Amino acid sequence: MASFTVVVGDPDSGSSYQLEAEEQDANRFIGKSIGEEVDGGAVGLDGYTLEITGGSDEAGRPLNPEVAGSNLQEVLMKERQTGYKPSRDGERRRITVRGREVSDVVAQINATVVESGSTDIDTLLGDGEDADE
Repeated sequence: MASFTVVVGDPDSGSSYQLEAEEQDANRFIGKSIGEEVDGGAVGLDGYTLEITGGSDEAGRPLNPEVAGSNLQEVLMKERQTGYKPSRDGERRRITVRGREVSDVVAQINATVVESGSTDIDTLLGDGEDADE
Protein backbone atom coordinates (compact mmCIF):
# COMPACT_ATOMS: atom_id res chain seq x y z
CA MET A 1 0.00 0.00 0.00
CA ALA A 2 1.09 3.56 -0.67
CA SER A 3 2.20 5.87 2.10
CA PHE A 4 3.22 9.52 1.68
CA THR A 5 4.56 12.33 3.79
CA VAL A 6 2.59 15.39 2.75
CA VAL A 7 4.14 18.79 3.49
CA VAL A 8 1.35 21.37 3.44
CA GLY A 9 2.26 25.06 3.18
CA ASP A 10 -0.18 27.70 4.36
CA PRO A 11 0.43 30.93 2.40
CA ASP A 12 -1.69 33.00 4.81
CA SER A 13 0.37 32.25 7.94
CA GLY A 14 3.64 31.23 6.27
CA SER A 15 3.66 27.95 8.23
CA SER A 16 4.17 24.45 6.90
CA TYR A 17 2.84 21.20 8.34
CA GLN A 18 4.22 17.71 7.84
CA LEU A 19 1.37 15.18 7.71
CA GLU A 20 1.06 11.47 6.88
CA ALA A 21 -1.28 9.98 4.28
CA GLU A 22 -1.56 6.19 4.42
CA GLU A 23 -3.58 3.48 2.68
CA GLN A 24 -6.98 4.78 1.51
CA ASP A 25 -6.09 8.45 2.05
CA ALA A 26 -2.86 8.04 0.08
CA ASN A 27 -4.83 6.59 -2.86
CA ARG A 28 -6.46 10.02 -3.35
CA PHE A 29 -3.05 11.37 -4.44
CA ILE A 30 -2.08 8.52 -6.80
CA GLY A 31 -2.56 9.48 -10.43
CA LYS A 32 -2.67 13.21 -9.70
CA SER A 33 -0.10 15.53 -11.29
CA ILE A 34 1.69 18.66 -10.17
CA GLY A 35 -0.77 21.55 -10.33
CA GLU A 36 -3.89 19.46 -9.66
CA GLU A 37 -6.10 20.01 -6.63
CA VAL A 38 -6.88 17.42 -3.95
CA ASP A 39 -9.36 17.40 -1.08
CA GLY A 40 -7.58 18.20 2.20
CA GLY A 41 -9.61 15.55 4.03
CA ALA A 42 -6.99 13.01 2.93
CA VAL A 43 -4.56 14.47 5.48
CA GLY A 44 -7.04 15.55 8.15
CA LEU A 45 -7.77 19.05 6.81
CA ASP A 46 -11.53 18.78 6.26
CA GLY A 47 -12.94 21.64 4.20
CA TYR A 48 -9.57 22.58 2.74
CA THR A 49 -8.43 22.23 -0.87
CA LEU A 50 -4.74 21.53 -1.57
CA GLU A 51 -2.75 22.02 -4.76
CA ILE A 52 0.15 19.64 -5.43
CA THR A 53 3.27 21.74 -6.03
CA GLY A 54 5.99 19.06 -6.14
CA GLY A 55 7.54 16.14 -4.31
CA SER A 56 10.31 13.58 -4.36
CA ASP A 57 10.74 9.82 -4.57
CA GLU A 58 12.42 7.40 -2.16
CA ALA A 59 15.91 8.25 -3.50
CA GLY A 60 15.35 12.02 -3.23
CA ARG A 61 14.88 12.63 -6.95
CA PRO A 62 12.42 15.50 -7.48
CA LEU A 63 9.18 15.42 -9.43
CA ASN A 64 9.62 17.60 -12.50
CA PRO A 65 6.55 19.40 -13.91
CA GLU A 66 7.96 19.27 -17.46
CA VAL A 67 8.29 15.45 -17.60
CA ALA A 68 5.10 13.50 -18.35
CA GLY A 69 4.14 10.33 -16.48
CA SER A 70 5.74 8.91 -13.35
CA ASN A 71 8.87 7.24 -14.77
CA LEU A 72 12.49 8.27 -14.33
CA GLN A 73 13.98 10.32 -17.12
CA GLU A 74 17.29 12.05 -17.69
CA VAL A 75 16.74 15.68 -18.65
CA LEU A 76 19.36 18.12 -19.95
CA MET A 77 18.98 21.19 -17.74
CA LYS A 78 20.39 24.56 -18.73
CA GLU A 79 18.87 26.97 -16.26
CA ARG A 80 17.94 26.85 -12.61
CA GLN A 81 14.90 24.63 -12.11
CA THR A 82 13.63 21.85 -9.89
CA GLY A 83 16.56 19.59 -9.05
CA TYR A 84 19.34 21.68 -10.62
CA LYS A 85 21.22 24.84 -9.70
CA PRO A 86 24.04 25.72 -12.15
CA SER A 87 27.24 27.05 -10.61
CA ARG A 88 28.27 29.19 -13.60
CA ASP A 89 26.76 30.79 -16.71
CA GLY A 90 26.19 28.44 -19.63
CA GLU A 91 26.55 25.27 -17.56
CA ARG A 92 24.38 22.33 -18.64
CA ARG A 93 23.97 19.00 -16.92
CA ARG A 94 21.91 15.87 -17.42
CA ILE A 95 19.88 15.25 -14.25
CA THR A 96 17.68 12.24 -13.47
CA VAL A 97 14.20 13.32 -12.39
CA ARG A 98 10.82 11.66 -11.96
CA GLY A 99 7.75 12.64 -13.96
CA ARG A 100 5.04 14.98 -12.68
CA GLU A 101 2.51 12.23 -11.84
CA VAL A 102 2.27 10.91 -8.28
CA SER A 103 2.76 7.14 -8.03
CA ASP A 104 3.45 4.64 -5.26
CA VAL A 105 7.26 5.24 -5.46
CA VAL A 106 6.85 8.86 -4.34
CA ALA A 107 7.86 9.36 -0.71
CA GLN A 108 7.01 13.04 -0.18
CA ILE A 109 4.40 15.33 -1.69
CA ASN A 110 4.54 19.11 -1.38
CA ALA A 111 1.22 20.93 -1.40
CA THR A 112 -0.15 24.39 -0.69
CA VAL A 113 -3.54 25.51 0.60
CA VAL A 114 -5.72 26.89 -2.20
CA GLU A 115 -9.05 27.15 -0.37
CA SER A 116 -9.29 27.45 3.39
CA GLY A 117 -11.96 25.74 5.43
CA SER A 118 -14.07 27.28 8.16
CA THR A 119 -11.75 26.07 10.95
CA ASP A 120 -8.13 27.06 11.49
CA ILE A 121 -5.44 24.51 10.51
CA ASP A 122 -3.89 24.60 14.00
CA THR A 123 -7.26 23.68 15.51
CA LEU A 124 -7.80 20.79 13.06
CA LEU A 125 -4.33 19.34 13.69
CA GLY A 126 -4.42 19.91 17.45
CA ASP A 127 -1.31 22.12 17.40
CA GLY A 128 -2.99 24.96 19.27
CA GLU A 129 -2.15 23.51 22.69
CA ASP A 130 1.53 22.90 21.83
CA ALA A 131 2.20 26.58 21.09
CA ASP A 132 1.66 27.55 24.76
CA GLU A 133 4.36 25.22 26.09
